[in-house]
Amino acid sequence: MLKRAVASLLALAAIAAAAASAQTYSGPTPQPRSTDAAALSAQGRAREVRERFMRGVAAEERGDWSAAGLEFTRVVTLDPPEPKGSSARYDLALADAHLGRDDAAIALLEEALHRDPRFAAAAANLVAVELRRGDLAGARRAAEQYLALAPDSVLARYGRGLAALRAGDLATARADFRALIDADPKYATAHYDLAVVELRAGRDDAARAELALALALSPNYARASFALGTVLVRAGRKADARVAFDRCARDAEDPALRALAIDLRDRL
Repeated sequence: MLKRAVASLLALAAIAAAAASAQTYSGPTPQPRSTDAAALSAQGRAREVRERFMRGVAAEERGDWSAAGLEFTRVVTLDPPEPKGSSARYDLALADAHLGRDDAAIALLEEALHRDPRFAAAAANLVAVELRRGDLAGARRAAEQYLALAPDSVLARYGRGLAALRAGDLATARADFRALIDADPKYATAHYDLAVVELRAGRDDAARAELALALALSPNYARASFALGTVLVRAGRKADARVAFDRCARDAEDPALRALAIDLRDRL
């Protein structure tokens, strides 16, 4: 359940990437008025930074994370001033995260935030990568920082809710997911995640109500169907549980989830 949620958070966080990177670009740097060697060298570095940023972003857009990583590694080596310095580390972190180099991505995101403490997109991605790596304390710190930067952000509160849920802080997770639902009652994912909180707390009736709302809003939500099936089994409602597992098997894109739903359905 949580792996899908972390993947969703990474996808949401990626939306901020283009906007964050776009802020670092500008038009061509004017030619220096002198032929001073230092001025010419600075001009050359600035031109290389700009060109590598453009090539790196183009590689990101086509999903070529290895090529993007090479471009942004070189930009980091050139160490341009802000905002390009933190943005280069941010973009390199995105490449490392997509290539499975989570430790390197975290170090880069932390450095980007050190250089620019208000870099909300870096904080968002730091939450997601820390969760994927399983560092709950790090994820919680990043989530708190992100929420401080963007208190009205859905993504910020969702990130903290996930971090709290993973850490077993059900009160915080419940409050965050409830706040998301209060802001947008049609947010099916928040209803599902609140149901997970209630299941962890042993509040099956509350969980069943949230899962029913999630499925009313998103009828093909396979994981919500599966979770509803488990709640119904515990309630002794085997016929209804079988229907829920059958619905999950029909809608699930994950082969493992589909196989498990079929197995449980056939056991009832």
